Amino acid sequence: MAALLKSLVEASEKSARIAQLCRQEEALFQLLIEEKTGSDKNKKFIQDFKTLADVLIQEVIKHDVGKEFPDLHGHISGEESNKFENSLGETLVVQVCATQQDTAALLYKILDRNQPAAELLAAAIHQEVTLEDPALEALVLPIPAERVAIWIDPIDSTNQYIRGQANVVPIDGICPSGLCSALVLIGVYERSSGDPILGVINEPFFQEDPFTHRWLGRYHWGVSYQGTRLSSLSQPPLRPDPSVVLSSSEKPEIQRALRPLYGERLHFASGAGYKMLCVILGLADAYVLSEGSTFKWDSCAPHAILRALGGGMVNLGAALQAWRTGQRGHLPELTYNQPVGGAVGAERWANQGGLVAFAHREHLELVMATLAAAP
Repeated sequence: MAALLKSLVEASEKSARIAQLCRQEEALFQLLIEEKTGSDKNKKFIQDFKTLADVLIQEVIKHDVGKEFPDLHGHISGEESNKFENSLGETLVVQVCATQQDTAALLYKILDRNQPAAELLAAAIHQEVTLEDPALEALVLPIPAERVAIWIDPIDSTNQYIRGQANVVPIDGICPSGLCSALVLIGVYERSSGDPILGVINEPFFQEDPFTHRWLGRYHWGVSYQGTRLSSLSQPPLRPDPSVVLSSSEKPEIQRALRPLYGERLHFASGAGYKMLCVILGLADAYVLSEGSTFKWDSCAPHAILRALGGGMVNLGAALQAWRTGQRGHLPELTYNQPVGGAVGAERWANQGGLVAFAHREHLELVMATLAAAP
């Protein structure tokens, strides 16, 4: 399983390079936008887009990790369909072919016969990515691959990936919007229990080189399995004056309830994964979301890292119900192996009931007590 984690980190690095390439090459970037419709459309947005970069990254991760770990075949899932329609009305299946030349030929059709763009992407897809990470090399994790499954969000915060700005000024370390919120998320969960056990978050747009104007990224990982808690990060310190991060579209009544607790330390940001990352990095002490507008692929990787750091992610609706009835010991956390009964499309995997992500139990209890007492 240590080998799987290393494979996921390397896949995230390749994915980050593809995301950077698609964003940096303007002629290429303009070819990549296709509007989502029907059951795959996120109800939160008037317009929700998928990009070819999304689909490519998802298929690259499936291909690279599945090739190394055959037991995971059929158990690597993501946000995107691998079907893509070009401007000629042709519907094509996006996949990684056996050779770079074959992948380029497929992308040539997808990209409306744009040969330079196809070859550029095919080269990125077939590049070898190997990392020298002593911490990863030293891990020993006895978790059989046949017991786990994977959720992928190839580019979380797609809206910001498409339209986001690079020069958004952070407020107390948190960017309210911008390209930095576009993340690659890869989470591993136990098939039987649904518990998140491994997580990788890659930030492709962490920093722009001032001289080359090329993007520099970074990654984080965490392991939480049967008492083993390991991460590339340290647990954020417990602060006496906590802060919270919310979506700008959060319900006014939730904002009103939390404002007396947090005051000016109530922040807003784009991207579910980015808000979860803010908690992981200690930029916020909690992320509260009252609606079921996030999905298993959004939360699995951050959830695993938070558990590795001593925190977690609870189902807000179920946790509030338990809290109000006095059952405050073990509040129900999100799980990842069961679809929502009766739902269709993407909604089958929604985190219904909302969520609270936290790094310290103390902050979770503050949130729960505050919201439970709100009118």
